[in-house]
Amino acid sequence: MSKSSSPAFIGGLSVVVLAVLALTGCGSDDSASTTTTAAETSTTAAPATPAAAPPCPAEPIQVVVSVDQWGDIVEQLAGECAKVTTVITSSAIDPHDYEPSPADIASFTDAEIVVVNGCDYDAWADETAEGLNPKPVIVNACEVVGKTDGDNPHIWYGPDFVFAVAGAVTEQLEGKLPSVGSYFPDRAASWNASMQGYRDEIAKIKGEFSGRTYAVTESVFDYMGDALTLKNTTPEGFARAAANETDPSPGDVQAFNELLTSGGASVLVYNIQTEGSIPEQVRSTAEGANVPVVDVTETVAEGATSFAEWQVAQLQSLYQALSGRG
Repeated sequence: MSKSSSPAFIGGLSVVVLAVLALTGCGSDDSASTTTTAAETSTTAAPATPAAAPPCPAEPIQVVVSVDQWGDIVEQLAGECAKVTTVITSSAIDPHDYEPSPADIASFTDAEIVVVNGCDYDAWADETAEGLNPKPVIVNACEVVGKTDGDNPHIWYGPDFVFAVAGAVTEQLEGKLPSVGSYFPDRAASWNASMQGYRDEIAKIKGEFSGRTYAVTESVFDYMGDALTLKNTTPEGFARAAANETDPSPGDVQAFNELLTSGGASVLVYNIQTEGSIPEQVRSTAEGANVPVVDVTETVAEGATSFAEWQVAQLQSLYQALSGRG
């Protein structure tokens, strides 16, 4: 994949955007059994919505985003000073294998900034942007946070990564439209404030359940698990097969079953967008062993109005499962 022109971390503005996650940890006890979804009620307040963006004092720039995991964030940061086009907005589409249509390719034509995930997750978007003349600024999220092809591409599940990428996007917006003064820093501050509920949920889980175990059917949740200081006990062979998008061996599946039935995982984090009989069988084993199942999605959940709402709902579900209230 081609290299991005984005920096790894941002000075100045990063003081506003890269909020520190004040997370402290301690242990906890056994969990209860059930399936917990992001739609269930929580006592935590809903995430705030960024303040409405004021009119742009200049002609808006053109921004294209490859996937909706970043699309909402970019829209909030850009406000009315950019027309943001997100190519993949459906949870039914797998970005790994996506073949862009002529209309998708055409949407890149006038882009001044292109935001891609990277890590070979959406190589089609990076390749399309690199082939444009004039070439737009490319913000490659994986490169911003020091990741590369072959690394776990699901970096939008890493809290520090999310804020770092937001900082990189804001810097490029400022660079393309310096005439609007404090418009983009103000948008960044508004978005950052709207993410407080996200930070609060992370701090709460880490504070109460640090060190608790979890297993996953796919690596989508791993960066969040690390941030929460949970212990991933997914059998190595199964995890490796999932990362390589191959079927695990019968022995790998058996090892996962034994993990679940022996109490080796407090919860099973289940990507509901992963198809196939093997993940379904693992889920069935967890349910039969009274291991709580927490549903998550790889892309923004249907019905979620923002990145923060999507992530907070999933974190609330995880908290309920770990606390035995799922």
